[in-house]
Amino acid sequence: MAPRHYIINLISEGEHQLLDFKFEISDAHKIARSLSAFANTDGGRLLVGVKDNGSIAGVRSDEEYYMLDAAANLYCLPPVPFEARTWTLTGKTVLEVIVPKSDKKPHFAEDPARRWAAYIRVRDQNFPVNRVLLKVWEREHEPRGTTIRFTNPEQSLLSYLERHDSITISKFIRLAGLTRYKAEQILIRFISLRIIAMEFTEQGVLYRLVPDK
Repeated sequence: MAPRHYIINLISEGEHQLLDFKFEISDAHKIARSLSAFANTDGGRLLVGVKDNGSIAGVRSDEEYYMLDAAANLYCLPPVPFEARTWTLTGKTVLEVIVPKSDKKPHFAEDPARRWAAYIRVRDQNFPVNRVLLKVWEREHEPRGTTIRFTNPEQSLLSYLERHDSITISKFIRLAGLTRYKAEQILIRFISLRIIAMEFTEQGVLYRLVPDK
């Protein structure tokens, strides 16, 4: 029995953090979001010409590659590098787009209204990045370290998370009586020090204690 085709093996994995299916490229802005998310997270692959259920529809025209190139170079800032390969199965062409994890994050994507936002990939979804994570990334490029003072707000946050699974920034603001800016600064420091981790969900961003190793 002949081994299954490389693309069939990929499709059998289903969509996940490193893999996304696209029936077609009809909107360069939407593809820019996916490229931004992969580059800002762990890298990944787009399979163009594959439906969400894994069936192969095939790439419709060469125009889709040009829209991909526009998404990466015109609608992403800085541009997102990628490698593209074409595969033919049962007379249908699948475009494989390989996006490496970037060391130049954040990569922003432009929407049709000319607004720019950075995205990350969480499981099989792309989420817009909030200001807290952008500042954490900014700190990663700074030569100086991060320090934190354990005043009442910091202590109340840690105490709450020792008793509860997670907290939202709105809850933290109310709990500690802080402005949003001050609450964000505390979270940024804790995240930079790997004391707190953030989780992007459909309901919003949650903050949790990093478990002891």
